[in-house]
Amino acid sequence: MTPLKAGDIAPKFSLPDQDGEEVNLTDFQGQRVLVYFYPKAMTPGCTVQACGLRDNMDDLKKAGVEVLGISTDKPEKLSRFAEKELLNFTLLSDENHQVCEQFGVWGEKSFMGKTYDGIHRISFLIDADGKIEHVFDDFKNQQSPRRGAELAERKRLMQSKTPGEEALARRLFYSHCLSRRPPNHPARHAPQL
Repeated sequence: MTPLKAGDIAPKFSLPDQDGEEVNLTDFQGQRVLVYFYPKAMTPGCTVQACGLRDNMDDLKKAGVEVLGISTDKPEKLSRFAEKELLNFTLLSDENHQVCEQFGVWGEKSFMGKTYDGIHRISFLIDADGKIEHVFDDFKNQQSPRRGAELAERKRLMQSKTPGEEALARRLFYSHCLSRRPPNHPARHAPQL
């Protein structure tokens, strides 16, 4: 498995959403898009990630970013997931994992001594011209040696002179670690750095 990297052109794709309607990446031409891949709807880690994005959607919109979540779940399951968690962004079904393979996020995984193929939790920020601006891949292992470099890159983004980029980097950084707490809980909101 070799994920695409910053600077690569994002593959064009068309997938059914949670309502069974086809969504094309080209529908978002001229806009920034966060395409995030997650293993399975309605599982603990994927729910925390989705709810973190949901809770920070206003800031993502202010930064001019649309969000597309992709898993291999059927549209019906995605619909239940979106309804249950009140998700305010589009979920796409890649049942045959073709798009996952194009982005390089489908590969061997292991859990409790078992090895299997599946989606690696990786997100791609795609710019208005369809080029990958940034790759967020530290969700899978917080102790990864790459984490330090990724944190430094996020810090650089957060110190950007552009308020939209600063807000985007902050929200992406914290969205994966928010727990399921009441909406008014202070831990649900990213701290100001």
